[in-house]
Amino acid sequence: MSSLRVDVKPNRRTARVRSWRPTTEPEYEFDLLPERRAATRRYLAYKGQVLPWLILATALYSPPARSPPPSTRLNMASKTPNAPLGIEEMFQQIMIGMQKSNQEVSELRNECAELRQANAALEKQVRESLTGGLAPPSRQGSFFHSPTVPGSPIARPTRSPFLAPTGAPSLYVPSTPSQETKSLECPGFWAVVPAGGAGTRLWPLSRESYPKFFLDVTLSGRSLIQSTWDRLLPLTTPERLMVVTGQIHAPTVQVQLPDLDSSNLLAEPSPKESAAAIGLAAAVLARRDPDAVLGSFAADHMISGADAFMAAVTEAVATARHDYLVTIGIAPSHPSTGFGYVRLGRQLNLPGIPNSRIVSQFKEKPDARTAAAYITSGNYRWNAGMFVVKAKVLMALYAEYCPELAEGLEKIAEVWEDQALREKALAEIWPTLPKIAIDNAVAEPAALTGRVATVPATFGWDDVGDFASLSDLLPAEHSQTRILGDGNL
Repeated sequence: MSSLRVDVKPNRRTARVRSWRPTTEPEYEFDLLPERRAATRRYLAYKGQVLPWLILATALYSPPARSPPPSTRLNMASKTPNAPLGIEEMFQQIMIGMQKSNQEVSELRNECAELRQANAALEKQVRESLTGGLAPPSRQGSFFHSPTVPGSPIARPTRSPFLAPTGAPSLYVPSTPSQETKSLECPGFWAVVPAGGAGTRLWPLSRESYPKFFLDVTLSGRSLIQSTWDRLLPLTTPERLMVVTGQIHAPTVQVQLPDLDSSNLLAEPSPKESAAAIGLAAAVLARRDPDAVLGSFAADHMISGADAFMAAVTEAVATARHDYLVTIGIAPSHPSTGFGYVRLGRQLNLPGIPNSRIVSQFKEKPDARTAAAYITSGNYRWNAGMFVVKAKVLMALYAEYCPELAEGLEKIAEVWEDQALREKALAEIWPTLPKIAIDNAVAEPAALTGRVATVPATFGWDDVGDFASLSDLLPAEHSQTRILGDGNL
């Protein structure tokens, strides 16, 4: 075992412990500045393993009373009050910190495993409690799985998902669900599908002119927007299914969804975030159907568990009829730092609606430790951006919390049915609308006054935000590379 020494740099700001063979052993650097004497986590590669380094600088080193020359070697055997700790004592404390950290990580993994088992059991109970079953297992069940569950589905023949606007087989698959899918239609319910965004994190697979919701990224034979259509159709009818998308994407939407009524395809001149997109649909629907309840479901999300999804949406619609803005809270499968969270409040105890609860607070994307605390508490759900609300209630919330947006949308909706006036209003008013997410615009402030509810749900969900999440959805044998497309090319 190589011997060690401690060097003090000329500026006396740091001390360095290193071996006489620095090419084979790592170096450990300790901060000496008083204002930097805090717990630090670093990761160093050591003998093929990643070791967490948890050190309190004040516990490891006490700076000498006088500044020594740069070449001075600290006497590690010295036991004077101002001398630094010996090497053995230093590394003993390092190892204690490492063992404590490893124990915490192990406990966290066990908690996550227990939560996944509880979620699976709860989903099974919900499925069994539905009389006769609402639908057969999701058609996505053959390939969709939680990113945190070990193992992968068995590989099967695939074809390239690199679809072009023309010549792609899946573009012309009829946009109707299979005959096996049972209907659970909610009277007066409108399904709104915001289809926007460039999907830059999936470039070059997803591009501004051809974003990810047009792609069959999971090799199911259906694009993401077509899968969303199939998922929502049992809850409504083609006449009450609306898509809000950009003007450059509208023609492709019509090709991929031939059953979509042209009057229900709302084209935005430019992207304005979710508040404007969903608000435009609400403003138009409030004039067409004053009692309409709309549900917003993104075109590019992956969902597994059709029965659990339909049960959650049905309960959310019933809750929204009591004038609540309702979000569907997804049971977290792991302490994700990439999603926002909602904190569950008291139960509403509405007749026939057993699971709906007040949202006490919206939480932004947390750090890893905070996310783990959320899951451990059991009082938090992922905020998947699925909102169900009466159209007129949403417009009233806009008028209260975002009046500039509400006023502009109302003016556009007034002339929407007249194409010439609509185009003129969009050209004049749309660029002036604020660019803000619906969460920030109305959901968060309304939650502070007790007007936002949530329906906890147990279905699988992923927003396919990047290649890391996409790879978890692709079929592959255990420990083998996942291939998107034809692996023989």
